[in-house]
Parts: sequence; structure tokens; C-alpha cells
Amino acid sequence: MGSMEAFVRDLPKAELHLHIEGSLEPELALRLARKHGAALPYASVEELRAAYDFGNLQEFLDIYYAVADVLRDADDFHDLALDYMRRAHEQGVVHAEIFFDPQTHTARGIAFGTVVEGLSRALIEAQHRFGMTHRLIACFLRHLSAADAMRTLNEVLEYRGAITAVGLDSSEVGHPPSKFAAVFDRARAQGLLTVAHAGEEGPPAYIHEALDLLRVRRIDHGVRCEEDPELVQRLAREQIPLTVCPLSNVKLRVFDRIEHHNLKRLLDAGLRVTVNSDDPAYFGGYVLENYLAVQRGLGLTRAHLATLARNSIEGSFLDDAAKRHWVAAIDARADNGSGPTGS
Repeated sequence: MGSMEAFVRDLPKAELHLHIEGSLEPELALRLARKHGAALPYASVEELRAAYDFGNLQEFLDIYYAVADVLRDADDFHDLALDYMRRAHEQGVVHAEIFFDPQTHTARGIAFGTVVEGLSRALIEAQHRFGMTHRLIACFLRHLSAADAMRTLNEVLEYRGAITAVGLDSSEVGHPPSKFAAVFDRARAQGLLTVAHAGEEGPPAYIHEALDLLRVRRIDHGVRCEEDPELVQRLAREQIPLTVCPLSNVKLRVFDRIEHHNLKRLLDAGLRVTVNSDDPAYFGGYVLENYLAVQRGLGLTRAHLATLARNSIEGSFLDDAAKRHWVAAIDARADNGSGPTGS
């Protein structure tokens, strides 16, 4: 299986579904807590890592927001993002499209510009050091009001040079995409691209709303599309990317085990499925671990894995020339790394 790991690691990949706050590893969290004199109820890295072993979505959100409180100045956000980019680079990620949650920080009194300055500095540094490209996506917290999202959009627009798109995340059930239609209309009118979480906890109807009302370029998660055969056909026909997060789906009980995940069925149905890590510090793995989990659990071949990598590039916000470059590199790696297709 070592040869399969090397094959996956060497495939050029884009990561399209990564919450930067969810990449906050216990070591950095405790270092930042000491730096700021912040109180975290964990005495050691081991204790905090054990707390990351939650049982449901609400337990995850509780620890997620509590730990995010240690992020306070621009250097903190820089260190967070650079740590992620370094790990991703080591796993063959050549392009990362990174979510951040402005409202999580502005509600704590952290200036929007502080967050963007720290993240952007790290992403530019990663481009110079690792050759990685990036896009930054500001997500609205859907459990908050549309008015709050609109106020946040005003701040996003002040940093148009750094931010490519807006998204929608947090608790899905009871907060349909339609709640934010006016916010997304304005974002698109100002030239921002759009994405949205839909069809993870929420029903297939939320995917329809995200496509038809928010006019998103891709669906984050989207695994419940399978409950609506006509929607599956539409996603395949229109080649709408799905940013699937397998280990996250198992950790949050969307599927009870990786062997029951529907990723391979969706892929075989012609959907543009991609593999991503979501909140890797909490869900047990970065992008490489997610690829290997579905390869082993679902019996994916090297051809499947190369397709997933191609989909990640094609589904990204890279320009056409960059897409052609990386797809050619994937094809070359797939040809050179051939051999027994299931090995």
C-alpha cells in the first residue's frame, strides 16, 4: 500500500473545501493560548487532542468555536494558514481554495482586516516558498441572520483584491440557501464567485436552492443529492463540482463508516466529485488521508484517483491555462504510475 500512498501523494491536486479555522492543530492552539494568556480547559496537547474526539455535530461546533478564540492577531492567522499550506504542499496539493469565517472573529472583536491580512500574508508566502496558488473564500454563517451576512459582505467588498468568492457554512438544517438569496445576488453583482454548503445535513432541496437561487459555481458536500435521481442527472449533465469530505462525513455520522460512503457511486454516475479534508485537525486527516481512506474503503483504482485529482483542478477557480497545465501533469503521473489498477 506504500506504492499507492506515493502515487496519491505525487498526483497534483487542488483542495476546494478547507475551513482554515478547522486546521488549527492542538500544538498551535495551546501555543497561541499561552501567547495571549487565553484560558483553554486543557492542560496538554494530549488532553486537547482527546477533546477533538467528539460524538456529534454540536459537540464539534462547541469545541471548534472555543478553540478558535485563541486566534487574535494577524500573526496568529498567518501561522495557522502557513501551517496548513505546508502540510498540504507535502501531500501534493498545488492549489488551495480556503474558506474562512469572518463572523466567528468579528463577533469576538477581531477586525476583519486583521484576519485577511494574516491569511493573505501566509498564502503569498506559500506561493513563494512552495509554488502553491490559492483563492480565499469568505463564508457566511448560516445560523446567523441574512442582515448580518449582508453587513459582512460590506467588509468583504473592501478586500476584493484578496477575496475571490463567498460561501455559506455552519448549521445547515433550518437555514436554507434561500435565506441568503439577496446577499448572494449582491455578491455576484460585485463580481464575486459563489459556493455553498448544501446536501450534507440538509435535504436535496437545499442543493436545488443553492444552484437556482444563489447560482453557485459548486456545491460543498452535496452527498445527499443521491436521494433525488433527477438532481443527480442534473449535476452530472451540468458538471457541477461537489467538494466531498469523506472523513468528515464519517466523523459527523453522515455515513456510519467509510465503506458505506456514496463517493464511488457518484463518481461512476459521472458527477464531478472532488476529495477534500474540511476541518482536518478535527476529522482525522488532511487531503492525502482522505484520498487513501476512500481508496481503501471503496476499492478505488488508480484511474479513479486520477479522475478525482483532475476533477479538483477542473472544479477550481484557476484560469484555463493553469487548469490545462495541471491536468497534463496529472495525466503524466497517472501514465507513469500505472501498473495493477487496484494496487
